Amino acid sequence: MAPRQAPPIAPAAPIGRIPVLDVSPVVEGGRWPAKAAVGEAVPVEATVFREGHDAVAATAVLVAPDGSDHSWAHMVDVAPGLDRFRATLSPDAPGAWSFRVEAWSDPYGTWAHDAAIKVAAGIDVELMLAEGVALFERITALAGLSPQDAKTLHDGAAALADPSRPSPARLAAALSPEVRDALARTPLRDFVTPSGTYPLVVDRPLALAGAWYEMFPRSEGARRLKDGTWRSGTFTSAARRLPAIAAMGFDVVYLTPVHPIGTAHRKGRNNSLTALPGDPGSPYAIGSKDGGHDAIHPELGSERTFKAFVKEARRLGMEVALDLALQCSPDHPWVAEHPEWFTTRVDGSIAYAENPPKKYQDIYPLNFDNDPAGIYAEVLRVVRVWIARGVTAFRVDNPHTKPLEFWEWLLAEVRATHPEVIFLSEAFTKPAMMLTLAHIGFHQSYTYFTWRNEKTELAEYLAEVSGPAGSSMRPSFWPTTHDILPPYLQHGGVAGFAVRAVLAALGSPTWGIYSGYELVENVPRPGVEEQIDNEKYEYKPRDWALAEEIGISTLLTRLNEVRREHPALRQLRNLTIHPTSNDQVLAFSRHLPARVSPAGTPEPADTVIVVVNLDPWGTQESMVHLDLAALGVPAEHGQFVAHDLLSGASYGWGQDVYVRLVPQEQVAHVIHVGAP
Repeated sequence: MAPRQAPPIAPAAPIGRIPVLDVSPVVEGGRWPAKAAVGEAVPVEATVFREGHDAVAATAVLVAPDGSDHSWAHMVDVAPGLDRFRATLSPDAPGAWSFRVEAWSDPYGTWAHDAAIKVAAGIDVELMLAEGVALFERITALAGLSPQDAKTLHDGAAALADPSRPSPARLAAALSPEVRDALARTPLRDFVTPSGTYPLVVDRPLALAGAWYEMFPRSEGARRLKDGTWRSGTFTSAARRLPAIAAMGFDVVYLTPVHPIGTAHRKGRNNSLTALPGDPGSPYAIGSKDGGHDAIHPELGSERTFKAFVKEARRLGMEVALDLALQCSPDHPWVAEHPEWFTTRVDGSIAYAENPPKKYQDIYPLNFDNDPAGIYAEVLRVVRVWIARGVTAFRVDNPHTKPLEFWEWLLAEVRATHPEVIFLSEAFTKPAMMLTLAHIGFHQSYTYFTWRNEKTELAEYLAEVSGPAGSSMRPSFWPTTHDILPPYLQHGGVAGFAVRAVLAALGSPTWGIYSGYELVENVPRPGVEEQIDNEKYEYKPRDWALAEEIGISTLLTRLNEVRREHPALRQLRNLTIHPTSNDQVLAFSRHLPARVSPAGTPEPADTVIVVVNLDPWGTQESMVHLDLAALGVPAEHGQFVAHDLLSGASYGWGQDVYVRLVPQEQVAHVIHVGAP
């Protein structure tokens, strides 16, 4: 149970014949693997150059878990003059993959460049053509050519060697687009110089892209009795809500803790220090005489009814996630059985949780330093108990308050036996901690999106999480949580909730809402950024029939439909921000080039543009200046059919577009880019 030791530092490798530097995605020099998901277009970059003026090129090679070369992609110089090359690789199965970059001298590229200049100028014409003939003898002998490419190259070689043809025609045949395309698929490579091989852990698609729905199962079906007390909802009554959640297109149902709740120092409504008779307490105050983290609150049901809930969710196409909150009520069995797992103060009392000035008298945090082996083993056992009950994802409460070496160990242990299980880090904390939690194995991370409201900060944050950071930290965008009701939503009304839903659902491949979002629950508890009558401290049954009148559930459904229909929206590292003339209008796009799916099926390019009015109260007009290259629209076309996936309308759009968004009617354009 000892923590995994850090690997030794490897000695520096020689520079190599063709230098390969600054390879990405690489996390801390390869100490931890970069992340990818099945079917994800993983951008690979490197700086490649050489002495002199000869042409260089590079290839990105994807290495399968068995160590064999799975596939490769020709890299493109994306920063001429800076020698930065890029390609995308797409793993097709989960596992411990890796990749490398191979730099090489490009004799065809060198000859083609020189010959085009000299033949046009009448300099050494016959010599250049003769050198081309000799070069094509090597090219036509390449192994691995397809029959069609072999014919193309032989035809080009024959035309180049034909002295009866004019010199310009001979050269044109050797430089034709068809010849260049064939050599892009099977190039002639000299002085091949590989980089190091870097780790790439590949997860199932849900680790990258999914829609989560959070619920307190005790509220679903809860009812007030004649004496004023409450009867808890159960897994059975909560399961009746599942068809509606599935109909809105959510992939994961996330349950707050379902364990027994302690009575010592139980919190009352709105986090008051005094609980009244019948107050259920916070489900985060885990543990009572009925058991601890492996137990089920008896008012919710039994192991049998929990498994029935999971089975119903799966029947509807959803998975079940559970909150993993490593903290205890004073009544938790661990307190009596393992007092060394907690911090004892000089007066003999056990320290409760604090985040000054906040105090959580109903919760004891664990101390991982006194008996790490014991705590490690017990938490792993608990996690495996819930996996056996059908849980396939965990939302981890406050992981930044536990040792990083513990999480690194636990996540590796679970991955070794259950690689399908996903861990979401709920760590609204300092950037270094958030990023390192992602480095050491958390599949997804809560983010600062909840507090990004202005156009500039939203644009910067979208670019940040979809850029190089995305190779390690997969963002999960939540407009609200059961703990957080940000000011924008306190004052933004129905349109504000619609704006944040569009930004969350289309700004990140993974997003989620907290139950009640459909009802625009936006009344704060005075002085804090959380809802009044917080569900953490009371039962909160809801009248879901009102959701249809408000209309947010209809929007949520459509957003999840659009995400499923458009693979570009299920990618992370493919986002472009587009300038607008109005600071209340944000525009961004996601583009996925045409490719072959992991199943071997050709897939067309897919591009979606999102233009959002950030003002929930006023109509906003703006010019949007689109980067057509980023949209995959050929410059010579300049125009395309813009089909609005929310309204159903179609427009003729080009590089510069005028938009007018009325929040009471439509807060955003969600545009699918069609053919011109």
